[in-house]
Amino acid sequence: MTTVAIFGVGLIGGSIALCLKGKPGITVIGHSNRPSQAEKYLQRGVVDYATTSMQEAAEQADFIFICVPVGNLEEYILKLSTIHLKPGCIITDAGSTKASIMACASKLDFGSAVFIGGHPMAGSERSGVEAASSYLYENAFYVLTPDEKTPAEAVERLVQLLSHTKANIVQVDAKEHDEIAGAISHLPHMIAVSLVNQVRGYSEQNDLYESLAAGGFRDITRIASGEPNVWRDILINNRAVLLPLLQDWSKETNKFVEMLERSDGKAIAEAFRQAGQFRSRMPERRKGMIHSAFECYVDVPDHPGIIGKITSELGNSRINLSNIQVIESREDVPGILRLSFRTQDYLDQAIALLSANGYDVHL
Repeated sequence: MTTVAIFGVGLIGGSIALCLKGKPGITVIGHSNRPSQAEKYLQRGVVDYATTSMQEAAEQADFIFICVPVGNLEEYILKLSTIHLKPGCIITDAGSTKASIMACASKLDFGSAVFIGGHPMAGSERSGVEAASSYLYENAFYVLTPDEKTPAEAVERLVQLLSHTKANIVQVDAKEHDEIAGAISHLPHMIAVSLVNQVRGYSEQNDLYESLAAGGFRDITRIASGEPNVWRDILINNRAVLLPLLQDWSKETNKFVEMLERSDGKAIAEAFRQAGQFRSRMPERRKGMIHSAFECYVDVPDHPGIIGKITSELGNSRINLSNIQVIESREDVPGILRLSFRTQDYLDQAIALLSANGYDVHL
């Protein structure tokens, strides 16, 4: 029997738990410092057993997943280094920065246990154990960051366990991981927050900014709604990477300043061409650090019960609708619904169904 202990059974840890729970020969233990949370894990059927004792969970484990916020990772691995772990136990984390945690772990003595950094590159607009899903990591990248001292046998055992997530397992140097994550995830989040706050400032003088931003602007800046304390810890932890990236970003924006000052239309068009060309080479709809939005828009008439009718049609066809938003709904004015789905397949099914029933659907 293989015992897996998960510290922090939220979206990330809970999804790992659901991928492993019920598999032959695997028992999943969930840990929380709060009894109410531990009870919730059991009530929702996410784990086989839950405890508030870190020592109890750790001593039984063949694998330990630390899925707490980045700012708490070092605290947890320090505590684990004081516990007598099973021989050959594998400890891994799920933090979105890797160099600092690998450096911390390398200084500690875990006995015969082994630490391997990890980062499942998938997420959701929701958080908490309620958002956990056994499908979260399917076809996503799951990064492992073993170092030169990590036994190959230990890495292989972890890879075999993670095969239950159906993720694409890749091994990357910890420093390289942080550089890439900084550029493709952390920097875009900072840009989105800066842009939203810039427009927020304008809106204080003219509320039309806020009203008109409800469409495309809201869509392209949705990642600015990240959990503040989580992003505080991530950005501070990866600041050595992010400071040069911000300087490079400043250079890129200054290029547009110069092009506009010169009214250089040719250079502007070339900038868009190069960006479009590179973007077109990116994989479509692969799960990544910034979760994809599987959304469509439906034009609906101003009829009583129309929203309920649409959701019933989707439900009757077993199409999983994850969110619905009324963008426009005024008397005698057609409404617009934004429908969000968990997967591309559900989105495709919804578009086909609604279109066949006479609704105007667009992306």
